[in-house]
Formats: sequence, structure tokens, C-alpha cells
Amino acid sequence: MSRNEPVDPRVRLAIAQWPDDAPRGAVTTFCVEHCISRKTFYLLRSRAIAEGPAALLEPKSRRPHTSPTQLGDDIKTQALRVRASLEQSGLDHGPISVHAKMAAMGMPAPSTASLSRMFRDAGVARVAPNKRPRASYRRFVYPAPNACWQLDATEYVLTGGRKCVIFQLIDDHSRLAVASHVAAGETSDAAVHVVAKGIAAHGVPQRLLTDNGVALNPSRRGIVGQLVDYVTRLGVQPITGKPYKPTTQGKNERFHQTLFRYLHKQSLAATLGELQAQVDEFDMIYNTERPHQGLPGHVTPQQAWDTTPAAEPPRPLVAATPSSSPVAAAGALLPENTRRVTVSGGIKVKGVKFQIGSHLAGTLVTIVRDKEMIAFYSVSTGELIIEHPWPEPGIRYVSNGHPRGPRKTPEPQTSPMS
Repeated sequence: MSRNEPVDPRVRLAIAQWPDDAPRGAVTTFCVEHCISRKTFYLLRSRAIAEGPAALLEPKSRRPHTSPTQLGDDIKTQALRVRASLEQSGLDHGPISVHAKMAAMGMPAPSTASLSRMFRDAGVARVAPNKRPRASYRRFVYPAPNACWQLDATEYVLTGGRKCVIFQLIDDHSRLAVASHVAAGETSDAAVHVVAKGIAAHGVPQRLLTDNGVALNPSRRGIVGQLVDYVTRLGVQPITGKPYKPTTQGKNERFHQTLFRYLHKQSLAATLGELQAQVDEFDMIYNTERPHQGLPGHVTPQQAWDTTPAAEPPRPLVAATPSSSPVAAAGALLPENTRRVTVSGGIKVKGVKFQIGSHLAGTLVTIVRDKEMIAFYSVSTGELIIEHPWPEPGIRYVSNGHPRGPRKTPEPQTSPMS
């Protein structure tokens, strides 16, 4: 019989009716036959004599007389109030977040397991028995801050149903919100702006992970976009996930959910500036106050950033544009894409098709322009291919000045019928 298994009622009845003149050795034989110890036999026998045979038939409760560690009603009330306050603010309000908030406020903080049971008993948390435990997750994390940044954009709305886009840039190692930018649309200029904002605050990263969007990294479409051109010149390695596989950017996708939970509790912004202020406030809370459950020890992203030294910045590439170029000398250059020459030998810029040359079809060229001139340089050699004054409004095609050759006039042939 197991130590924790209660004694069978029939055995209890036999012990309660045990005769006082039982022969010597009968107790030992009885205990061996029913798989109980002599100590158990005499404890039950003493209880039968003291309380009566009827009281012996039911086992006593094993609940301790006192529970010093039992949570009081006042602590339960405080925990439920802290959870409701976090939920009202649009922040995470699970057991881990409530435990950290109560500890930060100087309150007696129960364990996360106790808080979880408390929330289930109060009916404010749902039971998810089929949810995978966190220990089963396989995570990939870069070893140091600035080793890799993740950039993604998500849509949001302003008053009147007007749509806008929020760019969120995070550090893969520490989950730090490096920079955020609210824009009217998902454009390359906005993507470059948020990355430049993050670099000005935290330095140059070694890698930049994005999806395959046109505004972020259209390399799979045969185009080196403006953002890729910008970070490549700084020595940053642009990388992307597989198409239709958003789990590669899972950390950023989860970051969007946390932002939405916060914004849904705020008043709807009327302008991009108001929404930017709300996003900046969220970034401050996210980085410095909110314990991140994906980090060891549930520290804040700022603490994780400060703990590990940042990765060494990459070496910037030498600009391929010659200093003697008329376009470079004009000053005030506008950032432009690096593109691949089409099969017909042309490249379209701002609605104007510039003929480069059919012999360069498929090669990459860098476009540099200002308000007066536009020039095309070879990515592989850095040499100037061709340059033009910016065409007048209404012109949609600019030739390279090299005719394809004289048209061959077919020689007259004598008809066989003549």
C-alpha cells in the first residue's frame, strides 16, 4: 500500500473491533497480510479507543491546521487592482507583468504561479491547457546589440478613418525599440528616415532584417531599393526572410501586437504628429518600464542593451561616384535607387525612361541626380556610364545618343516569273 493512500475501510473496521486478548504475534501477521505498518495499526487502534469505532471508519483530513504562506484577501485585492490598471493602460497584464509591477511599487508580490491561480479563480483569465509551454520554444537571438536590427511597417488609422503607416525598428538581441516613425504611407523615404533616426541614436548595426516589400528590400524583384542602397554604403548587410514566411520577422510582428494593445487604449490621434507622440511614449515605456518576457530574467530591453557590449560597427563602403563628376560637384544630391538595366537597355526614373544601352542589359547601375543633372554609374567598376541634363517637363524618353545602326534596305530581287 502506498504511503499516501488511505487505509481501506474494511481494515479500519477490523482494527476498531480488534480484541484485547489477541494472541502474541497476531498484530504483525495482520499488518503483513493487509500491507500496513505496525505504526499505522496502533495509531488507528488508539483513535478507535479515544473517539469510538465509528470515527475510525472515515479518514481524517490531511489539510494542515495552519497555512502561514496562504495569501490574504487584501493581497488578492491588490493584485487584481494592479492587473486591471495595467489592462486599462493598454500594457501587458499577465502574471509576470503583475508580479513585476507589484514589486516595483513596493507591494508584497506573490509568485507568478499564485497570481495565475488567483486570476483563474477570479474569472479574469482564461485557461489555455493546449498552449505550448515556453520551454518548448526554439529561439534564435544574435549575441550582442547592434548585431542585427529588424524593420517592419504596419498600418494604423487616424480620425476619420484615414490610414497611415508606423515603421518600427527593434534590436534583435535586446528587443530595444531603436526607433519608430509614423508616415502617411509605406515609402522608401520613410524607411530610410527611421533607419537614419536609429543610427543617429544607437550607432550603425551590422545587419538589417526586413521583409521583401518594395519600400524595404525589393532585391528579389531585381531592384536594389533606396533603403538597401543607403545601408549598403554604410557597410550594413541587408537580409530578408523567405517570401510569405512572416515568422522570420516574428519578433517585430509580436512588437506590433504590443503597440496596438497600447494604442487601442489611447484617444484616436487626429494627425501624424499626435500619433508619433503616442508611439514615442510607448517606446519609452516598452524600453525602460515593461519587463520583457522573451528576455532572460524578464529584464527590460534597456537593461538587456546595457548589459552586453554592442557589436562593432561595420566598415562603410567607399563611394563609387568620382569626385570630378559634374553631378557630384553640383551638390545637394538626392538619394536614389540602384537598379538593374532592363532587357531593352533602359531605366525609368520619375516617369522618364533613360536609354543606357542594350549591351548593359541585366547589369546594376547607381543613379545619382540633383535638380539639374542625372548620371548613371556602374556598380561593379564605379565608372560613369552616361549623364544627361534633367529633361523638360513632358519629356518621357531620353536617348543615349548612340543610334542602333543604319537600317538595312532590302536588295531588290528578280521575280522568278519575269
